[in-house]
Amino acid sequence: MGPKDLKITIRRASLVHPPPLTLEKRRSMFLSNIDQLFNFDVETIHFFSTVESFPPFAVCNAIERALQQLLVPYDFLAGRLRLDPLEGRLEIDCNGAGAGFVVASSEMTLEDVGDLTYPNPAFKNLVPTRSLKGLEDWPLMIIQVTSFKCGSFAMGISTNHITFDGATFKNFLDNLTSVAASSEGTLSVHPCNDRDLLSARSPPRVTFPHPELTKNIDSIFDASTGTPIETKHFRLSPSDITLLKQKANSSHGGAAPTSFNAVTAHVWRCHAAVTAANTSRLLYMVDLRPRLRQHLPKSYAGCAVWGAYAAATRDELVEGQFSRVVESVREGAKRVTEEYVRSVVDALEIGKGEALMSGDLLVTSWWRLGLEMVEYPWGSPLYCCPIVDRRRGVAVLVPDVKGSGGGGSGGLNVFIALSAGDEVELFEKMFYEFLTS
Repeated sequence: MGPKDLKITIRRASLVHPPPLTLEKRRSMFLSNIDQLFNFDVETIHFFSTVESFPPFAVCNAIERALQQLLVPYDFLAGRLRLDPLEGRLEIDCNGAGAGFVVASSEMTLEDVGDLTYPNPAFKNLVPTRSLKGLEDWPLMIIQVTSFKCGSFAMGISTNHITFDGATFKNFLDNLTSVAASSEGTLSVHPCNDRDLLSARSPPRVTFPHPELTKNIDSIFDASTGTPIETKHFRLSPSDITLLKQKANSSHGGAAPTSFNAVTAHVWRCHAAVTAANTSRLLYMVDLRPRLRQHLPKSYAGCAVWGAYAAATRDELVEGQFSRVVESVREGAKRVTEEYVRSVVDALEIGKGEALMSGDLLVTSWWRLGLEMVEYPWGSPLYCCPIVDRRRGVAVLVPDVKGSGGGGSGGLNVFIALSAGDEVELFEKMFYEFLTS
């Protein structure tokens, strides 16, 4: 854990507006029922080494210029959320109000910061905050560039999740680096902004049960209250991940498990061991684009993810065969077919915003997004990580820091929020016992 105070000074906070001609095409953007569930901010940090040919001021200029150009194909990023006066549902008014851009500096060097691996509470200061002067209306995207004393810097990005899911965010970053590197403003991916592609059917038809939905307020996205929450960090080496896959295969003759399924099963098993509940419901997000190939292009720029779910008893998870736990994880994704997705969208239409995704454990993966592979004009990031709110039962998978022995060879960080005290201690104990037994 690094220092708790990065001694950051905000130098400039402003709004970046699209070119004036864009406003002639002002429109309202329909938001799908899935989009509507993701109305909360996602904050990420991207750390970069010192590059003599790209000092921080040059990086700031390049990002700000590229952002302005991208507000044409991504016009919704310069817009604002509002309720449709007729339908009473959220939409984006693409009014050109602007995206945010912040320039900051730290009195510390990147070496002073220490281990970049999250969680470090001080990293919260590397992303824009709602209290910034000059940003009267909270934009859907704000980028903050913070330079360190050594010449290295961090790019913190805050976006409303309604604007992007992980795959679309990666596409946006690819476009940001492409435009920053070219005076012609060439896009590497042309976004598909037609969110009607995930609209409900008329009339809506719910053809599957959806136990991952609830009308109660215990949504996995609701902040925990009362009990103090601690975010615990675990590193898995490539050999650890291989060991988990071998354990799954040792008693099962089926298809070889993926690394994600093996790691998720391991985390689920440990989580079930430390909770008192007799049953446990797992949720993890799957990309819907390959599941709706004929109707949803890869470049679709909305939230095209849904929570695959699995359920098992505590005894099945803790005492049963690990291969069966892995298989339960795999079956969760197999369930999410095209008809299942259409049924979900229609169920949300009937629920009119009352239904929420809910589970006991949410595993969200940044592992294969490739954010750390984006090659900016000033190089690829040393490390990328999300700022994760302390919400009990949320686990995040993030690739390791470059040069740590894991980043380029498959190493993984696992962060999980648990009740402070006995639950954290028992989870740590079970994490290593299940790994080696």
